[in-house]
Parts: sequence; C-alpha cells; structure tokens
Amino acid sequence: MTPLKLLALDDEDLKIISAHLQDAVLRVDDMAYLPAQKRFAAVLNRFDWEQALGEGTRPDHHRRRRAALRFDRVFNAQIKGVDPEEKGHVLSLLAIRFEPGDSPSGIIELTFSGDVTIRLDAECIEAELKDLGPVWQTKNKPEHPDAESGAGA
Repeated sequence: MTPLKLLALDDEDLKIISAHLQDAVLRVDDMAYLPAQKRFAAVLNRFDWEQALGEGTRPDHHRRRRAALRFDRVFNAQIKGVDPEEKGHVLSLLAIRFEPGDSPSGIIELTFSGDVTIRLDAECIEAELKDLGPVWQTKNKPEHPDAESGAGA
C-alpha cells in the first residue's frame, strides 16, 4: 500500500487526517512545540485503518505505520492532563478537532485517552501527515463499541 501524505488547509481536511490518526500512539517525548518556527510536530505509530477496513483483510492481520504529523503557524501549545516531564508516558490519540476563532485562526485540539488534551493556538490550519516508512504487523485492532464504522470520524 502506498504511504500516506496528506495536507490539511481547512476543517474538512483536518477531519480526514484525524480519521487516519485515530488510535495512533506516541510517547510524550515524541512530540515538540518549536516556537521559533511556529511549529508543533509529533512522530506517531498509527493504526492503518485503510488496510484494516479493506476487503479481504483477515481479522488478525493488521498493520501499524510510523508517521509524522506537523502543524505550522502555531503561536502557542498547551498540554493538559499529563506532566510534559513524563517523557515516557504513552498517549493514544482519539481525535483532532478545530475550534474556529477570528477567521482563519482558531484552536486545533488533539484529544487523547485518559483525559489528555493538547491545544494549539494557530493562525490557520496548515497541517501535514506523512508516513515515514516502517510498517509492522499487529493482531490487535482498536475497538470502538459505540462507533458505527469502527474507524470513527
């Protein structure tokens, strides 16, 4: 399967990136806010939902991929629910949402399990998700009993 490379310039684009990153895992030290570059970046292990929901996929044959997520034009980043010094703490991403402010600015919110949230004060939506190459098999598929499609939105 071709590695993903997605750009988000509006809320609809961001929802697509969010769907691909649902259940991605990372450690606290796998992300950084770079104020001089106005950038927030993270390296994650994402569950390959596209492959998992494809026809002919065995129920015990799934994949995870290493991926990079980048947000540009970020003025400020705040983390709530975990101490940033707990560098080895593992986070599981649930969703990415945009709360509009004075157009085109707003807050990009990354919501993780365990009531952890990262809020990015952004000039606008300018994001990129890019697979980095490594792919590995997993028998475990994240479960969402309340979700209709299994991949969320």
